[in-house]
Amino acid sequence: MPEIKVNDLTHTFGKGSPNALTVLEGIDLTFETGSFNTIIGTSGCGKSTLLKMMAGLFDPSDGEMTLDGTVIKGTDRRRGMVFQQDAVFPWMTVAKNISYGPRLRGASKSDQREIETKWAKMVGLTGFEDRWPRELSGGMRKRVDIGRVYANDPDVLLMDEPFGALDAQTKERMQSDLLETWSTTKKTVVFVTHDIEEAIFLSDNIIVLSSRPGRVHHIEKVTLPRPRSNEMRLTEEFLEIKRRLWGMLDH
Repeated sequence: MPEIKVNDLTHTFGKGSPNALTVLEGIDLTFETGSFNTIIGTSGCGKSTLLKMMAGLFDPSDGEMTLDGTVIKGTDRRRGMVFQQDAVFPWMTVAKNISYGPRLRGASKSDQREIETKWAKMVGLTGFEDRWPRELSGGMRKRVDIGRVYANDPDVLLMDEPFGALDAQTKERMQSDLLETWSTTKKTVVFVTHDIEEAIFLSDNIIVLSSRPGRVHHIEKVTLPRPRSNEMRLTEEFLEIKRRLWGMLDH
């Protein structure tokens, strides 16, 4: 599975116009194979912009991103994206949502059923395969989103504040379940969040962006042992990382 590299990337909306706005400047990053990485920073620092460029939704104005040495241009199934708002198809059951990508690629009926069963179980939706999205809670719809992306077997999972709209208890449960799935699949994950605790709990690496234009202010290597439990959030080591990161967010 490949690395993502960001090489001297700057992005200016409306470059060359009087109203040009530079949101990212001089970004150099490497996301190693199988690692879990989060990006934090104040609102408007370019976190989501950076993630969307990794997804290939648009190109940087300067610099480049590569996946396994190949410049990222446009979207493809090697990079799966989970957005903050759920993107569940309301006219499909949970199972059909999960198997949507493989079905488009011509997977057989038996393969589709196998994929639906596997990923419904992996994301905690066993028994809900025949339910419609309108019958599900917000947290369950987010599970469908994650299951559908994983079922498409991407090399890299890109997540833009996927749990931001959930209540605190559901959010913590989703974080734990996501880590369990990640530990099984070892996909490379890049995860954008405003929540420092979430970043610490999930990550191997936390990238702190400065205020706009976003630059890499700090990279925190999180050495907390895995697997991680919610009790870890109360340890002095966890709280010390939190204090250190809080002190950086105004830069």
